[in-house]
Amino acid sequence: MGKVVAVANQKGGVGKTTTAVNLAASLGVLEQSVLLIDADPQANATSGLGFDPDNVTTGTYQAIEHEVLIKDIVQKTETPNVDLLPAHLDLVAIEIELVDKDRREHMLKIAIESVKDKYDYIIIDCAPSLGLITLNALTAADSVIVPIQCEYFALEGLGKLLNTVRKVQQLHNPDLEIEGLLLTMYDSRLRLSNQVVDEVRTHFEKMVFSTIISRNVRLSEAPSFGESIVMYDAASTGAVNYLNFAREFLENNTMTASV
Repeated sequence: MGKVVAVANQKGGVGKTTTAVNLAASLGVLEQSVLLIDADPQANATSGLGFDPDNVTTGTYQAIEHEVLIKDIVQKTETPNVDLLPAHLDLVAIEIELVDKDRREHMLKIAIESVKDKYDYIIIDCAPSLGLITLNALTAADSVIVPIQCEYFALEGLGKLLNTVRKVQQLHNPDLEIEGLLLTMYDSRLRLSNQVVDEVRTHFEKMVFSTIISRNVRLSEAPSFGESIVMYDAASTGAVNYLNFAREFLENNTMTASV
């Protein structure tokens, strides 16, 4: 059975989609079979892997509505071992569609069941909000990765997200775990970046991944070419960071599985 991992933070611009896309790609390169689910109405993960969201006719929306089976609509990507469930900009309407549905928080979880045994990992790129789509992702997930930018407002809203995770654990998904906090957009030249790293590590200790994702020009260029960083420039700092992160992630999961 594949492990389902949500990448979530209701704060925008923290490297959430970048992390979801490049963790998926790095795991693919490390010979893990991965499904990336774009559950963000902005559809950046879809365009970041070379698909035009405007041309998506069936995707996450239809999967959550149970109109189609996920296995019938996944797209093969250029990155080895990585499939994509794409999103269209109209995914934003799903919040309204689901309001009066029974077990509305479980719709994505039910949809994923049909493909869980096909992949080693299923990674969900969440919307930058704590709405119904993100609740669906957290209910479907076995664990959640929280990217945090190394900037002044990094910890703002983190408490709110952790509260939401606790509520989801209580009400919908008691098995949900926090996979870890990932520090992104790190710039070693800035004193502030180093202060944020120290502060997060002091507060959250073992919850924080050892790998830190540095600011990198190639990393921000890659999505405009519709490629993950490992396909765009495998020698760049960004690619090295994400491959190291993927190795750490696999190591943690191997250790957990053997306990």
